[in-house]
Amino acid sequence: MRVPLTWLREYCDPGLDAKGIEERLTMTGTKVEAIHHHGVGNPERFVVGRVADTQPHPDADRLRVCRVDLGAGAGEGAATIVCGAPNVAAGQTVAVARPGAVLPDGNELREARLRGVLSEGMILAEDELALGSGHDGILILGDRAADSQLLPGTPLADVLPIATDVLELEITPNRPDCLGVYGVARELHAATGAPLSPPPWAEDPGGEGPIGSRGAPPEVTVECPDLCPRFTARVFENVTVAPSPAWLRGRLMAAGQRPISNVVDITNYVMLLTGQPLHAFDLDRVAGERLTVRRAREGEQVRTLDGETRRLDPEMVVIEDAEGPTSIAGLMGGARSEVQPDTTRVLLEVATWNGPNIHRSSVLLGLRSEASGRFEKGLAPEQCMHAQAVATRLMIECSGATVLNGTIDVGGVADSGAQPHGPMIRLRDSRVRGILGMSVPVERQAAILEALDFRAEPAEDGLDVRVPALRRGDVAREADLIEEVARINGLERLPATLPKRRGAYGLLSPGQRLRRRAVDVLTGRGLYEVVGWTFTSPSLADRLRLGPEDVRRDAAAVENPLSEEQSLLRTTLLGSLLDAARQNSSRGMGDLRLFEIGTVFHPGAPGRSGNGGARGRPSGTGIDEHRSLALLLAGRLHEAGWGAGDPPVADFFAAKGFLEALVRALRAGPLELAPAAEPFLRPGRSAAILLGGEGIGWLGELHPLVAESWELQGASCLEIDLDRLVESAIENDRRSEGYVDLIGYPPLRQDLAVILPAEVAAGEALATVRAAAGELLNDVRVFDVYTGPQVGDGRRSLALALSFRSSERTLTDADVAPVREGIVAALRRLGGELRV
Repeated sequence: MRVPLTWLREYCDPGLDAKGIEERLTMTGTKVEAIHHHGVGNPERFVVGRVADTQPHPDADRLRVCRVDLGAGAGEGAATIVCGAPNVAAGQTVAVARPGAVLPDGNELREARLRGVLSEGMILAEDELALGSGHDGILILGDRAADSQLLPGTPLADVLPIATDVLELEITPNRPDCLGVYGVARELHAATGAPLSPPPWAEDPGGEGPIGSRGAPPEVTVECPDLCPRFTARVFENVTVAPSPAWLRGRLMAAGQRPISNVVDITNYVMLLTGQPLHAFDLDRVAGERLTVRRAREGEQVRTLDGETRRLDPEMVVIEDAEGPTSIAGLMGGARSEVQPDTTRVLLEVATWNGPNIHRSSVLLGLRSEASGRFEKGLAPEQCMHAQAVATRLMIECSGATVLNGTIDVGGVADSGAQPHGPMIRLRDSRVRGILGMSVPVERQAAILEALDFRAEPAEDGLDVRVPALRRGDVAREADLIEEVARINGLERLPATLPKRRGAYGLLSPGQRLRRRAVDVLTGRGLYEVVGWTFTSPSLADRLRLGPEDVRRDAAAVENPLSEEQSLLRTTLLGSLLDAARQNSSRGMGDLRLFEIGTVFHPGAPGRSGNGGARGRPSGTGIDEHRSLALLLAGRLHEAGWGAGDPPVADFFAAKGFLEALVRALRAGPLELAPAAEPFLRPGRSAAILLGGEGIGWLGELHPLVAESWELQGASCLEIDLDRLVESAIENDRRSEGYVDLIGYPPLRQDLAVILPAEVAAGEALATVRAAAGELLNDVRVFDVYTGPQVGDGRRSLALALSFRSSERTLTDADVAPVREGIVAALRRLGGELRV
């Protein structure tokens, strides 16, 4: 919401500049998102002028040379100004910009020769003062000197709102009372102690009771009081539809509204001032002069003011006349009964609508307006008459209207018996101290609450507080009152205290410690953590080349998505990592080491997972979810250094190395690698990650087609079920017998070269060696691979480094010989033979 400061100061002026007001409002809960400047740049260069004489330009048919009286304080008292407006004439009182003036578009005005005639300023149109969008002619402040009290040379800022700072506020949904300028002024009054002017609805030119009319008065029937708690209407005759006064147009423009006509502008102005939307009907275009508020019928259509025809359902509300629906309640009026230039009779409707119902209708119809944004937050029925009072005064002043005595009021206090205030709540001083951790004098509590329009009376142990009608939906209990006291008294004043824990203490669970260790391991090896969206796009599955049978394609849909690109819950972290990689790569950061830990979601029964069949965790919503860890590597793994060769690049083995480091640090596993057929990974350079024979993830190099889709040259990546990995680490910790002596006796190292069929994976060969060697084997790893004519087609040679160790003595070759023979025998069963 945009609040012009000149408008706000009319009701509460604390004597602070825009920054000072921003600080006080933000610190008391009314957050100021930004401060904008609206209008001209230096108001002192803009003055009132009077056109003394006009002559045709000697060298241009459409230009006139004007002699403009600027008063004695503006220099020599008169200036020559060349003007191209068709409506300029002698005797007019006009707005003039002097050389050096900065216009709303940021351009600085200078003296200039126009077709040979020196122009010493500019006579301004309304758009050149940000008072409207009109540029057909100049803005005329008065036609004859006798009709205007404006003297030449008067600062234009004293006459029109030509420059103001504007606060852009973020109003929380629980504070619809702050959706109007006066509501914000009340907050500023409470926050600063500056005087607050009486509410603009304090005097009502209209009246209550039945409408007095020469004929039958208009009729209003509400058939759905649950969706329309209150409906009020007044009738105005002798209305003259014309442009609004410049001051009104200027305020609307500063607040972000486009001026249209005086009647429509009044409805917008009153909404911005009071927070209560209202709508004007051309009463002569209301068939039968009868309005009925009812639920729409299935498939019923209404043509709204924006020219669109909208199809409704029975949960939406319409206002109809004798010929059918004329408006969608709370959202937008209909084209058939809108105010026209020839309108002379106006029915002004101000109503209260059910907030959740308005929100639902707005979303389903794709129709959001200033009115709907206010109604959906839950306005108080009392605000109807606030808006009627202000609008009545402005209709009389700005359109020359005559208001008929009386007000149609369906659902008001007289009809419903409702009390015009909220509940009475006891505020205990001891409770204030207990929650805030500090004492606030009862007198100060009362002053704060009364500044916010509460009524506070002394009670035995504190205050009895009456909640104002406009805060009924927000303040319902003692804790709410304490919050009001705390925020206005100053949250920055609250002492830093420890909570009362009564000897309780908190520790990280084993799972939390291990997850933090996983983050430390990866960041310690130069990876950067990213946080991606939990939501993803329906197109992700196709971009990852997932087939129809892949469970990761079956993503859960979000009921109210922010956009189509965020309409599904993600089934893999790879998409958000690739998005982050593309953002970085497009900005010249091609060497990437990224990881993410987050939740993935799989609809359906437990066991369906995108990590090779890993079981999920039921979430209570029919969706299995678990934490995953994923990383993505691209480009070089580290910077090139002096005296070293080219740094390694991201490939399958780089991702595998990070996986091994992670598993070692968590003491999880053992893990196995098996061939993988992930469609987004490069065939032959990928693997499935197994734990106990069950798939819990994958790793490998990104498929070139997938990399191209994200504008990457190539990358390697992995994703693993972190919850399963942590469970494995916890279980290994339970089985652990404690620390093992690693340096008491030296290891015995031997190498072994074995020729195996090419289809036998290195992991399978290592698992066979470990199983055959028993406890004496300390470590085994592959340090060389050879394929070529010396080993034959379809075969390859693996060079294994074996390390044996005993915790009781130093081993000899004789001790290891039988173990070595067992290893060789086991490898032969795999089809292997020793290479000599």
